[in-house]
Amino acid sequence: MPFLKKHLFSILSWIATFALVAGILFLAYTNKNAFVESAPPIIIEVTATPESNEATTAATEDNTHPVENNAGAIRRYITLKTLIPEDRPDYEIFQYTVARGDSTFSIATENNIEPETLLWANYETLEDSPDSLRVGQELNIPPVDGIYYTWKEDDSIDNIAYEFETDSKDILSWPGNDVDLTDPTFEAGDKIMIPGGSREFVQWVIPIEASGSSGTSGVSGSSCPAGAVGSGYFIWPADNHYLTGNDFWSGHLAIDIAANTGAAIYAADSGVVTMAQGGYNYGYGNVIAIDHGNGFATLYAHLSQINVGTCQSVYAGQMIGLSGNTGNSFGAHLHFEIRHNGAFENPWRWLP
Repeated sequence: MPFLKKHLFSILSWIATFALVAGILFLAYTNKNAFVESAPPIIIEVTATPESNEATTAATEDNTHPVENNAGAIRRYITLKTLIPEDRPDYEIFQYTVARGDSTFSIATENNIEPETLLWANYETLEDSPDSLRVGQELNIPPVDGIYYTWKEDDSIDNIAYEFETDSKDILSWPGNDVDLTDPTFEAGDKIMIPGGSREFVQWVIPIEASGSSGTSGVSGSSCPAGAVGSGYFIWPADNHYLTGNDFWSGHLAIDIAANTGAAIYAADSGVVTMAQGGYNYGYGNVIAIDHGNGFATLYAHLSQINVGTCQSVYAGQMIGLSGNTGNSFGAHLHFEIRHNGAFENPWRWLP
């Protein structure tokens, strides 16, 4: 009894607490249906892929698809878009058909390779000469700079690497060669890529075309006093480095370089201006000719503006005028000629 009297308050407190908890649980149990009916549905957004038996609604404009279960309480959003890299490396040689207006330089530039690589990959067609390019030819286009080579019976990887000034590891590791590293061999006739390889060009005879009678054939050797002399190394006379219109051929002894009206035109090498005439001279319109003092002369035609005068010394890269559409022309461009000792030269042989 003394213990009961001493702890009576604590015992009564625990009894009251248990009674209160029991009452709350009883009320919750007896009213559970009312709570479920009044509670809002739970909506969850996830990106997991739905099971195949779930209903899928029409795609929304942002390429997501809401998927709901049968009770309408769970909503999923699934993104169907798959990103595939557009810059995956290409290791294949592909074929290109030469079209009118193409040149060795323009084809190489379009495919991010050097002109030498294009010539080396097509020796049987072009024989190392850019002048052999013809409309309709099928050319091999390598994916990288180097040598596209046909394996011969007595070849070895080390000898080929030495011959073309590269490393044998580069040949073996190039994915496009599909080398079995457990047995790194090639069969005679296999076509392989030698990345970074190079060789000397097979020399060909450079034809010199006869000088024309267009009325501007005497653009060098004028009566102007001595002045700037060219280096013999030409630069591009316009910012664009591709053709528009005519290429160099037997009936058109120049190349027409793409240049919008008002685009800057530059001296391709240093020299003395021997002609700076406006009007419709010989169909050239506004025309400039430069004698480079070393047997070479260049001509720039159909200009919209002339910025130099006769007998003025000019230097490689100096702006000499603006491109246009004057004279016998059917659209803005630069008509560009190179002559050597009075004879027409193919500018592709001299432009970088």
